[in-house]
Amino acid sequence: MDMDNQKIERTANALAQLGHKNRLMIFRLLVRAGKEGLSVGDIQNHLDIPKSTLSHHLQHMMKADLLSQTREGRVLRCRLNYDHVDNVLGFLMENCCKGL
Repeated sequence: MDMDNQKIERTANALAQLGHKNRLMIFRLLVRAGKEGLSVGDIQNHLDIPKSTLSHHLQHMMKADLLSQTREGRVLRCRLNYDHVDNVLGFLMENCCKGL
């Protein structure tokens, strides 16, 4: 698969994962949190999503490389993968206003 097709596949996968209401809410919450991210418990408290449902959505987002989790003692912290998010947004806008 050539580089352009890989970009299209990765971008399509990321956007597909963000096409779910709960995942989009998680994404927007993590954008607001910045590079420090939030614990899974904080995400759950802010969005009032059951823990098992939240875990399911976080797994989908991690598979799409939208976020990562790190363990800090007993706490799982979620952070957006800003490099990938920037690549997705850049790919969507790279031909802006260049005409057909």
